[in-house]
Amino acid sequence: MSAALELKGVVKSYGKIRALDGLDLTIPAGAIFGLVGSNGAGKTTAMAVVAGLLRPAAGRVSLFGEGPFAAERHAGRVSLLPQDSRFPPHARVADLLRFYGQLQGLGAGDLENSIGGLLDWVHLTDRRLSPVKTLSHGMNRRLAIAQAFLGSPELVLLDEPLNGLDPVEAARVRDMIRQRRGLQSVVISSHNLADIEALCDTVAFIEKGRLVRQDALEVITQQCHRLTYVLSPGTVIPLQSLAESFPGVTWEPAAGKAEITATFPGRYTTEELNGRVLRLFLEAGLGILEIRRGSDLETEYLRLHATPPPLQGR
Repeated sequence: MSAALELKGVVKSYGKIRALDGLDLTIPAGAIFGLVGSNGAGKTTAMAVVAGLLRPAAGRVSLFGEGPFAAERHAGRVSLLPQDSRFPPHARVADLLRFYGQLQGLGAGDLENSIGGLLDWVHLTDRRLSPVKTLSHGMNRRLAIAQAFLGSPELVLLDEPLNGLDPVEAARVRDMIRQRRGLQSVVISSHNLADIEALCDTVAFIEKGRLVRQDALEVITQQCHRLTYVLSPGTVIPLQSLAESFPGVTWEPAAGKAEITATFPGRYTTEELNGRVLRLFLEAGLGILEIRRGSDLETEYLRLHATPPPLQGR
């Protein structure tokens, strides 16, 4: 698969502070890509470097295999939604989108069609003639999202796009972004890992300006080799029997709960292990309330920040 964006060894400093310290990233074309990291990890700086707002001190940035952002090559092909975007308070909604559309190089006919579709997309059709100063925080955020998708740029960079949206509008915007998979490359930076998990097919963890891990979401969350069993409250889990019956499987009991997780990379198929574990539990008369496949993004991210070693089956 071709890459929409590549960063190799990118360095960016603010005085003595290195915001990016040799950052490597590869964003596949057509992917919805998640950037995850703590405050100060370098996510916002990385987006600014990609968009050409900041110049890196070292390393290589390449958009669509054509080198770093250049207006003559990439005008209309890249857009950015900053984390703290602000619009002129007296500008009217449609006029503002018309201005940004002209900057993106849209012709008059395409521009008006795009504005109408996007305002409907973000639920702001009735505020088309309203000044920005009359919009709520959530409406401003939805207007900023509309601006980012104006003209269907090939690469869309979204920094905390759902911040400040109410639950209904957040769900609506998530659905809209999912529809872009395969049509545009979308990079999302967010501290809300549930949003990243709901939207993205590929995820990168970055810390202190460096890549810690990048992989498909289903690989990071161990969808193919992790099962969690939730049993009736007060159930005594037969840990020794599990360890003896399933060599090579790691068993991780949850503290204070009748819950245990099996991790089995390459040893069994999900169906095979699940069938055998269920048989053991049922023969022991244990009540099974729930079976969950895989982990979640928050758990895997926190796992990078030290967890006690689990019990290893012999």
